[in-house]
Amino acid sequence: MIALGDASANDRPLRIELCPNCSLSVRGALLFFGSLCFVSFAIAGMLALQGFWPVLPFAGLEMALLGWALKASLGRRFHRETITVTDSDVSVEWRDRAYCAQVVFPRHWAQVKLRRPASRLHPSRLTIESHGRQCELGSFLTEEERRGLALRLQRLVGHVNESPSLAQRS
Repeated sequence: MIALGDASANDRPLRIELCPNCSLSVRGALLFFGSLCFVSFAIAGMLALQGFWPVLPFAGLEMALLGWALKASLGRRFHRETITVTDSDVSVEWRDRAYCAQVVFPRHWAQVKLRRPASRLHPSRLTIESHGRQCELGSFLTEEERRGLALRLQRLVGHVNESPSLAQRS
């Protein structure tokens, strides 16, 4: 999901906030996990009563793995990437529950690149680069969203030695 924060005044920076689409709520995840546990352990219990008791540990392992995957998926909802473009800088800030990092590039020397995937099965990579440093943006975006963001950032940042006016925000 991409949220744009255009400022009306020309001296204010342009902010683009990226966050993953986490449509599953905590309540929905608990209901899903509980219903699958009930069904899985009911079937495993019936099989155990018929003498197939080794099914129970495997059902428990399956549900533990599902619980871990749901927890990891729900943890993504706190991930944020904020791109701020000013007349002089392009800064990228990553935020998570307990983690925050920021990289600042001089806008005049920054380049926005959309790199082709290594194979057709992998997604492309959107990066901002300057002076031998690079950072990847929007790894969780769809291919279409990543291309749209790349075009927007290329218009805002420009090419090396080119800094388009932010007053013409598009």
